Amino acid sequence: MGGEQSLALPPGKGPHGVGCVDVMVGHTRQGLFLRLFYPCEPRAGAERPRWIPRYEYSRGMAQFRSRSPRWGAPLLHIAFGSCRVPVSWKGPFKPRSGGYPLVIFSHGLGLVLMLKFCVHQRANECVRALRLFQAVRGGRPVPNVLHPDFDLSVLKDGVDLAKVAVMGHSFGGVTAVLALVKEPSFRCAVALDAWMFPLENTLYPEVSRPVLFINAEKFQTPESIAKMKRLSSRNSQTRIITVLGSVHHSQTDFAFLTGKLARRIFSMGGTLDPHKGLDIISRATLAFLQRHLDLKEDFDRWEHLLDGVGDSVVPAAPPCLSNL
Repeated sequence: MGGEQSLALPPGKGPHGVGCVDVMVGHTRQGLFLRLFYPCEPRAGAERPRWIPRYEYSRGMAQFRSRSPRWGAPLLHIAFGSCRVPVSWKGPFKPRSGGYPLVIFSHGLGLVLMLKFCVHQRANECVRALRLFQAVRGGRPVPNVLHPDFDLSVLKDGVDLAKVAVMGHSFGGVTAVLALVKEPSFRCAVALDAWMFPLENTLYPEVSRPVLFINAEKFQTPESIAKMKRLSSRNSQTRIITVLGSVHHSQTDFAFLTGKLARRIFSMGGTLDPHKGLDIISRATLAFLQRHLDLKEDFDRWEHLLDGVGDSVVPAAPPCLSNL
């Protein structure tokens, strides 16, 4: 998305404040490590977490982009180290009768060589995240070893486990699709510019739940689109749309951290304004979730986006496919 020079993430537009806390359960590979976002009560002077919480993250990003950590990490830390996420760190949970729907999000992974192992591991982690909320709902103690002062039991009646979806970007998008196979409680999936290559052909007949594919204009390949269409041919509720003027990183925080330094390091260059792109993605996602989670909201006013109707959005595949 666009070339606006901004070093700030946009605040949420919904009716609730947003709280945030890191959750770690256990110390083994069978444990969990996730960041929880939830509706919270407004709080004056609330702490906002840093986008890059530790210097090691800057080193990791430099290595991911094949830049020397020796010079890339300091530059990244200078560029992004002061950025904060517009949420309330460990803000008080805002209760609601009947609870809130739950969306489990799977992030991207970058280039990996052990594809089959990684995609199944991540999908299993999505299922384990759901098990955590089921345990909390059932009243079982779930200690958060990272932040024991944040008592997860406050969520006991706060999540509606009959309304659960899974979502992801890139590698996370294809793991969201696989998670539908592994866990029937996931009623639908939203895949943002999904990297479809790792999904084995034998699994396609097992994907019975609807999927919303939201693609960038300049990332997908003919092979990847063919895999999406194979799924849509099996479920009339599966949708494929493309956001024009967007690139693969347009669906990430980087779309809003687009100073000259960032563009040079990360080679980004979408033409669509990032705020407009975010609105399209958010509204299409909300319309899809309302339809398949039976939400009592007014998100159906954006259902036209699910058919690729609207400004900067088209149905089906991008008009120009990548050679990745």
